[in-house]
Amino acid sequence: MSGMKEPVFFNTASRRREPFRPIDPRNVRIYACGPTVYDRAHIGNARPAVVFDLLFRLLRFIHGSGNVTYARNITDIDDKINARAASLRQDGDERSLVEIIRSITDQTIRWYREDMRSLNVLRPTFEPRATEFVPAMISMIEALVAQGHAYSAGRHVLFNTSSFAGYGRLANRSLDEMQAGARVEVAPYKRNTTDFVLWKPSSDELPGWDSPWGRGRPGWHIECSAMCRELLGESFDIHGGGIDLVFPHHENELAQSRCACPGGGFAKLWMHNGFVQVEGEKMAKSLGNFVTVRDLLDRGIDGGVIRFVLLSAHYRQPLDWTTRKAEEARRILRRWRKLAADDGGQPAPAVLQALADDLNTPKAISELHRLANSGEAAQLKASAEFLGLPMHMPGETQAVPGDQLVEELMRARDDARKRKDFSEADRIRDRLAGAGVEISDGPHGTVWSKTSQYEPAGLAEPGSKGG
Repeated sequence: MSGMKEPVFFNTASRRREPFRPIDPRNVRIYACGPTVYDRAHIGNARPAVVFDLLFRLLRFIHGSGNVTYARNITDIDDKINARAASLRQDGDERSLVEIIRSITDQTIRWYREDMRSLNVLRPTFEPRATEFVPAMISMIEALVAQGHAYSAGRHVLFNTSSFAGYGRLANRSLDEMQAGARVEVAPYKRNTTDFVLWKPSSDELPGWDSPWGRGRPGWHIECSAMCRELLGESFDIHGGGIDLVFPHHENELAQSRCACPGGGFAKLWMHNGFVQVEGEKMAKSLGNFVTVRDLLDRGIDGGVIRFVLLSAHYRQPLDWTTRKAEEARRILRRWRKLAADDGGQPAPAVLQALADDLNTPKAISELHRLANSGEAAQLKASAEFLGLPMHMPGETQAVPGDQLVEELMRARDDARKRKDFSEADRIRDRLAGAGVEISDGPHGTVWSKTSQYEPAGLAEPGSKGG
């Protein structure tokens, strides 16, 4: 966009901020690792979906919506899915494992899409299912074997990590560190401890495909590499995902893709979002703090509030989901929705520049507070909606005369505080409190909410004919 600074993003591979210059500005390509579909999406799954949705929106704005391709995969071949299906069989489900697996994945995909819609996450250009790309995975494995980067052993095919000189650079790990701490299976048929599975055998009950190495199924890492190549080419612009995927998943993707396609560069830039905690603790079912998107929606927390909290911290930093943050977000969005103009506008340049600065959402949200406090209703609406924060939610009423008077009084109080006329500010606060309006002053400005004693008639000046 004319007048907008060149975007800058932090590249995990180089460990520094880099100007974003797409390989082809008319064909900007992004790949993000999506869900493994065996259960409901939790709040940690939702964060990368929201982060890379915002990146998708920004790049579409800069380069044009028809010039950006975004692929977010669906992993529907996975041992966790197989284990859940086996558990259902043990509990009395009489269908075959393959039938149960298909039922689980189809249902979970529907759930995931519903949950992401509730968070105002746009559908990607492509949502490839791993099961649809198995022939492409077999073809890539064959190329790796032929070039000496993979070998067959114990009915498995494994990638030979010692054949790729750059192995470990993405995660910035030495060979000793990877051997000591790698989350990899120890097996006697491996040449190196860090070698990983490209193809594994399947039993008659489990899903399987015919291949040169017998009936089996692909390993997790080769799935994404094959889908990237088929949908985006041997070189593309951005690969994203959670920080937990850097090693081993993304390290392995990079190695096998560069070896299978020596003429391509795979991903030019890598972006990773930080972990999500709940109330200061790591999320875990054993701790009773495992929070799904559906849990939050069922508790009456709307999707805009969830999205706001997920964007409230910089994407590369850890995020702590708390009830307090959700309540604060609800109050802020309620205020913005009452202030936002119905007529259209353009996102504020300061908001766009904040997002172009490595998706600096805290800075963008601060600018939204400034727009709200200064009464720039049209830009507030356009800017908030650019971040995917809906300003009109189903079931919410728009501002009514009493609410508009509250906003006028809030602005008058803010003006009085700026003039250091604290007596007048306190008088307005008392007037609002007498009408059942609760005020909360915070670092990002002041928000208000109605208590059960809210009575618009009480907003009138004493002795006036208001009501």
